[in-house]
Amino acid sequence: MPSSLLRRKPLQLEPGGERQLVRTLSWPHLMALGVGAIVGTGILTLIGVGAAKAGPAVILSFAVAGAICACAALAYAEMATTIPVSGSAYTYSYVVLGEVLAWIIGWSLILEYSLVVSAVAVGWSGYAAPLLESWLGVPTALMRGPEAGGIVNLPAVGIIVVVAVLLLRGTRESATVNAALVLVKIAALVVFVAFALPAFDAAHLEPFDPYGFPKRVGADGVERGVMAAAAIIFFAFYGFDAIATAAEETRNPGRDLMIGIVGSMAACVLIYVAVAVAAVGAVSYTRFADSPEPLALILRELGRPLVAQYLAASAVIALPTVILAFFYGQSRIFFTMARDGMLPQGLAQVSSTGTPVRITLFTAAVVTVLAGLVPLGELAALANAGTLAAFVAVAACMLVMRLRDPDAPRTFRAPVPWLIGPVTILGCGYLFLSLPATTQLWFAIWNVFGLVFYALYGRKHAVAAAG
Repeated sequence: MPSSLLRRKPLQLEPGGERQLVRTLSWPHLMALGVGAIVGTGILTLIGVGAAKAGPAVILSFAVAGAICACAALAYAEMATTIPVSGSAYTYSYVVLGEVLAWIIGWSLILEYSLVVSAVAVGWSGYAAPLLESWLGVPTALMRGPEAGGIVNLPAVGIIVVVAVLLLRGTRESATVNAALVLVKIAALVVFVAFALPAFDAAHLEPFDPYGFPKRVGADGVERGVMAAAAIIFFAFYGFDAIATAAEETRNPGRDLMIGIVGSMAACVLIYVAVAVAAVGAVSYTRFADSPEPLALILRELGRPLVAQYLAASAVIALPTVILAFFYGQSRIFFTMARDGMLPQGLAQVSSTGTPVRITLFTAAVVTVLAGLVPLGELAALANAGTLAAFVAVAACMLVMRLRDPDAPRTFRAPVPWLIGPVTILGCGYLFLSLPATTQLWFAIWNVFGLVFYALYGRKHAVAAAG
């Protein structure tokens, strides 16, 4: 392999000039960003998709995905405080592993964040559509993509436009609005547990594991099993990685990044366990499997229509926090790659408000097309593939840094790194193998296309010096 493909980016903690982001965020903003990103479509809508694949054992699917993400979060916390600049896994890979691997990870992150924004917008539309139809008379055909029997998913497109406008107003302003909406969302989930848990019936857990643990293809061609569900539900747990993209805009990155990443992940695991147990125990999983609004449906099944309306309204109000967090992360990944010359540098311009306007508008254009036309399940599965690649890279970077530079300053050190790292790498590998075969194929095609782009443009224009 030519040495230029292995060149490493020198660590420059404070990029200068017109391409420097402004430090305006503190740890409460980061906690809200993390919780806002993690608690969203995954628990509000994908619990139905997971139940269809694993039955009541979807609870176990949540546990498996959560354990792997917890290990990845610890690795992220160490790398984010060691290399506290914008770019997340892409930047870590560039500094530690070399340019071509950094490109692959950056390209995978572009896939992840673009699809997450689109998937959450589609999930938000699932809750908003019944309200828009009953209150405003909006035709169903204008609230579903072509594969769902409609023309275009206008609510999904509309919410992305709203979030893009908010981000253009400034990072701190966006974070403040996000924090307020996160409280609305957490309150709604607490209300759901309060009403659903008293209806818990152990009979709804039988049979607990109807499709087995590993991914299996049934006679109908559908892939099921605990791991098949975990590979999709994995989408519900990540989001803490969006915090790492905010490193360059954090006032005290050495302290605040660790609090934001580890704290938000711990809080969300507790929330998810409570919601999953309450949901599966309240009604038979067959009644809410694949529903676009499973938690609201469960409440209606329990004879709580007003509470269901409250939950749906809260989701409509608060799910945009997930869109905001990942849209923010996507624009910063694009921004950092453009600043490095991997993408056109003209995109890496910062406005007077400290936000990368051009890259935000470009990101909005990409994700609105996806959200308007592609169904939720396919978006979530392909987004997971990009995330799994990034998590493997971060764990590998942590281990390589421990060997290459064991005495480097580390504000946060992951405990038992030689357990945390391999568990993250092997666990993410197993989840990737548990994804649908078509998802794996599309991920491979995406990266082949990316390597062609890198060979024709990125490699020639990259500004990093040889490591």
